[in-house]
Amino acid sequence: MVQGAYNESNADLLDIELQLLLDAIFLRYGYDFRNYSKAHIKRRVLHRLALSTLPSVTLLQDRILRDREFFTELLDDLSINVTEMFRDPDFYKSLRENIIPKLRTYAYFKIWHAGCSTGEEVYSLAILLKEEGLLGRCQVYATDFNRKVLSIAKEGVYQKNEIEQYEKNYQVAGGMHKLSDYYKSRYGSVIFDKDLSDKIVFADHNLVTDTVFADVNLILCRNVLIYFEKNLQEHVLRLFYESLVPSGTLCLGTKESLKFTSQENLFEVIDPKQKIYKKKIK
Repeated sequence: MVQGAYNESNADLLDIELQLLLDAIFLRYGYDFRNYSKAHIKRRVLHRLALSTLPSVTLLQDRILRDREFFTELLDDLSINVTEMFRDPDFYKSLRENIIPKLRTYAYFKIWHAGCSTGEEVYSLAILLKEEGLLGRCQVYATDFNRKVLSIAKEGVYQKNEIEQYEKNYQVAGGMHKLSDYYKSRYGSVIFDKDLSDKIVFADHNLVTDTVFADVNLILCRNVLIYFEKNLQEHVLRLFYESLVPSGTLCLGTKESLKFTSQENLFEVIDPKQKIYKKKIK
């Protein structure tokens, strides 16, 4: 067993190998995981190591450097792809109550959904905006660094076995109709209506290495920062601050916060439980 090969006596060796692996990935492919949570990196790399049957991270690194297809498998492992339709329904209720009235005041507005993964939460947002009569007045940018999950998001096709839970989430989130009103069933899958994605631009963007994406009125990046070390969290929060228009809204995950960050005094709290913030006007 791979984990057994790295016991307490050579834990330091594993840490060194992991650091060298991340350096090599950055130099070879340009993806920078060096400031991701060490626990997350270790867990995912050891998972890939076990599947590969290679005996060490050093040999895993050698293969990754020489085999791009194998690297893409590890890239999927390192990506943060935990998502579902209307995940954390109370967040969407808060969005309806606290943010939608503000968005109504704009003739046109832009939203950035950062770290969109396979797109379930982006379509959730589009449904909410449609029900509130705002989808036609906005542009949604949905970004991720993993092109594989982006391609899934663009298709808007999901397994039907998840729909029962999605329907429950939608109703708790304050849905005005039935979730089935927004998709068609076909061969064990559901396909979300094209008019939902007409206002969504899916794009490749890396929060670690790329710059400001656009001037936007609302940013959603929920439960991504928890996988970053503090210095990387600070970098991404600064990126979000610079991307928001004055009085723009930032939505983080329930386990994330601006407390004790350099951005704390640049925002005011709208919903402390759902971690929704408004950019202060200087």
